[in-house]
Amino acid sequence: MATVSTPTPRHAAEPSVGELVAEASASLSTILRGEIELAKLELKSSVKNAAISGAAFGAAGVMLVFAAIFGLVALAEGIVAAGIWRWAAYLIVFGLLMLVIGLAVVVGISKVKKVKAPEQTIETGKDTVAYLKTRTKRG
Repeated sequence: MATVSTPTPRHAAEPSVGELVAEASASLSTILRGEIELAKLELKSSVKNAAISGAAFGAAGVMLVFAAIFGLVALAEGIVAAGIWRWAAYLIVFGLLMLVIGLAVVVGISKVKKVKAPEQTIETGKDTVAYLKTRTKRG
């Protein structure tokens, strides 16, 4: 004899599938909004720190320029104290600066010559475009 199963009545406390989906969607939305707010707070703090750091480095750079000027004047005056004419001492410091500038230019030019295009990235990009073109023609 076959038993016939009778559907059990749903309890009033059990939510329907639609209600569960709606609740999950609302929870996910709340979680996403919270994550976005957290990201905003973290970025705001990071941007503030970056701005303060940039200002501090800028101030240090300006002070370094002034310090270098005073150091170069002191170097020239030290050469004068060693018995060289003042104009010659300043000319020596000028020549020293030109030498340092020349070395920096030579190093800069040699490094610029070593700059290359991202060849592998360009090649894979071309491969991707070619692949997508063949896929769209077939489809």
